[in-house]
Amino acid sequence: MQLRKALQNVVIGSTCFILVAVGFGAVGQAPAYAASSQASISASSASAQKASAIISQAKRLIGKVKYKFGVNNPSKLWFDCSSFTKYVFAKQGVSLKWGTKAQSKQGTYVSKSNLRAGDLIFFSVSTPGRINHVGIYIGNGKFIHNTIGSSVNGVITSNLSSYSKRYITARRVL
Repeated sequence: MQLRKALQNVVIGSTCFILVAVGFGAVGQAPAYAASSQASISASSASAQKASAIISQAKRLIGKVKYKFGVNNPSKLWFDCSSFTKYVFAKQGVSLKWGTKAQSKQGTYVSKSNLRAGDLIFFSVSTPGRINHVGIYIGNGKFIHNTIGSSVNGVITSNLSSYSKRYITARRVL
């Protein structure tokens, strides 16, 4: 009986050692999942830095860009909403297609409750339910976009809540 109990302890102890060794790769090393977690944190940090640079670039264009429907003219800083986002993202090495419909299919879907700075947000500003405007979420319930209206022609920041009835979807491209 004592021999059987001693063998059980050895087997249990060996199993625990094997589980610990496998979990840590080798004794004294961090678990393999820690490395992938660290890589994920680094990628997230790089995305946040890129988003910050994109937003800064967009803000620098306030008062300099003119809205022109269907126009993509970087040399004169004349853009529609999607050529503006295309231009600003390209400055940080992110390639976007021209057109709200095309941009709304790039990247991955993001729910409104999970928006992060740098996400593209899409609206219907004329035909209900049809995407025809895009902006860049900048955080704190605000976004920046190139638009035209009775008192504006160019890049402005707006409250997302003011566009809640027009909001359609968002995409993460960073």
